[in-house]
Amino acid sequence: MVQLIVGKKGKGKTKIILDMVNKEVSAVSGNIVYLDKGNDHMYELNNKVRLINVKDYGVANSDEFVGFIRGIVSQDHDLEQVYFDGFLNISCLESAEKVEEVLNKLESISNTYGFKIIASISLDETELPESLKSKVVVSL
Repeated sequence: MVQLIVGKKGKGKTKIILDMVNKEVSAVSGNIVYLDKGNDHMYELNNKVRLINVKDYGVANSDEFVGFIRGIVSQDHDLEQVYFDGFLNISCLESAEKVEEVLNKLESISNTYGFKIIASISLDETELPESLKSKVVVSL
């Protein structure tokens, strides 16, 4: 399952996703992973959440990003939720054109291995492909 938090840059998506992840810590029995483009939010996350700075791993394009997620999944059999803050940036997508393709691949992985993905995307809801609009849980 993939859920999206959408809105233009600077609208407050990061605060919403941080609040969501910290609220979920007490409700889940498995592990939570939070992927970001830096370590800036390390002290805002509950210490039970695993923060991964994607930039530390040399992910260079969206295919490598999908492979990176597969690697995380293969090493964590108790994975329950994965959060992507700044999805376009961490997945190396320059524009909205490949968003649908990459999210469909990630949704297939999440459905196969039984975990939920929540991603913040710096796009207005009107800029999303029609097939992704049903996945939006917060639009700013």
